[in-house]
Amino acid sequence: MPPLLLTGLRMLTNYLPILIFLGLAGALAAVLMGLGKLLGRLGVRHRGDPDKLSSYECGFEPFEDSRIKFDVRYYLVAILFIIFDLEIAFLFPWAVWVGRVGAAGLGAIGLFLLILTIGFAYEWKKGALEWD
Repeated sequence: MPPLLLTGLRMLTNYLPILIFLGLAGALAAVLMGLGKLLGRLGVRHRGDPDKLSSYECGFEPFEDSRIKFDVRYYLVAILFIIFDLEIAFLFPWAVWVGRVGAAGLGAIGLFLLILTIGFAYEWKKGALEWD
């Protein structure tokens, strides 16, 4: 057999379990969606009670219009979450490769942490960490 064909077969055997899993997941999703559509056409309907069908807002009836302005602190907390989430998402792979990336990697992660620190300082200055 030609070497290119052997390489292709080895790659296929490496990816075959993933392809089987994706095929089974797609088939299961199609069967469940089809079953839901079939049961909906046959008239099997869910009869929810009035409490489940009513609008729900934190366990009590809504008392204001849904288009009210939110305090900017909610958005600042969301930005703070993104800052720390990005930091963790990038620091773990960097920590694994720290021995191989050398000074360039250290400089890159230092710049990254500097940018995140500036974002954190902005959050702190805006008062996102203080709740009245």
